[in-house]
Amino acid sequence: MGALALENVAVVIRRALVIVNPASRRGDRDVPRVVAALARRGVACEVRRTGAPGDATRLARELAPDYDALFTLGGDGTIMEALAGAIDASVPLGALAGGTGNLLVRALGIPRDPARAAAALCDGHVRAIDLVRLAPGGYFAVAAGIGIDVAMLERTPAAGKRRWGVGAYVMAGAGAAIGVAVRRETFRAHLDVDGAGYDVEAMSLLVANVGTVLNGWITLAPGARADDGVVDVAVYAPRNLPQALRVAWRMLRGRFPDDALTRFYRGRHVVVRTEPARRAEADGELLAPGDLDARVLPGAGRVLVPGPG
Repeated sequence: MGALALENVAVVIRRALVIVNPASRRGDRDVPRVVAALARRGVACEVRRTGAPGDATRLARELAPDYDALFTLGGDGTIMEALAGAIDASVPLGALAGGTGNLLVRALGIPRDPARAAAALCDGHVRAIDLVRLAPGGYFAVAAGIGIDVAMLERTPAAGKRRWGVGAYVMAGAGAAIGVAVRRETFRAHLDVDGAGYDVEAMSLLVANVGTVLNGWITLAPGARADDGVVDVAVYAPRNLPQALRVAWRMLRGRFPDDALTRFYRGRHVVVRTEPARRAEADGELLAPGDLDARVLPGAGRVLVPGPG
């Protein structure tokens, strides 16, 4: 992923709100270490736990303006809920890895150990990243998609996530991709990208706000950046297993020849319609079947990132 927009503001944190999702993979167990790490940096913190979907948004909206910074200890869903609640506040968010995928944490270069990350973010900077608003509700910061990534989420058991972490997603994703390719399962979609229409056939489709995931190991869209004010629509269109393996190799190498196997579109407002309606996911959260309607909010997310070195 390309460099994010730097606001050139060093962090000065004296009081912080920590929102914890106790249902996440590493939620409650790392709270004492995070609190201790913040205390060593002279930061007094209040810990609030979520109990239901939407709690992180409500807590961020109601409480974050009274603090110098907001930290989340949970998965990508918790981070996105809190970012949504903090959109209208001037309080930056520090994302601590407590979930399975931790996609945004990895994309921002934040250490995956929550205590070490808390200390690093206290010594870091504020950066602005784009958020993407979904209609009728919700946001994402990494990617939303239809196809193989949905199958991956549906196939990953909770026990596997607890035991293997992101490895459980990788194994489920590989199995889903091979199965779809062997069965030659594709779908048709109509794309509306800033008013321009495209009809495509795909095995998988992503609306990407970042270029790479998993610490740069996998490239979703070679030109995508989280601070450029647009999303990149990646259409992956292999028709059999050998072609699917070629697409996977491109994603690992980060090089995409100009051919029908992979196509990319870019815009500020993207609507994806499939017939029949298919289920989508956004930053690891499964959505109800229907149109995937995504609009970029440039620079709407203020996040903490580690300083150089």
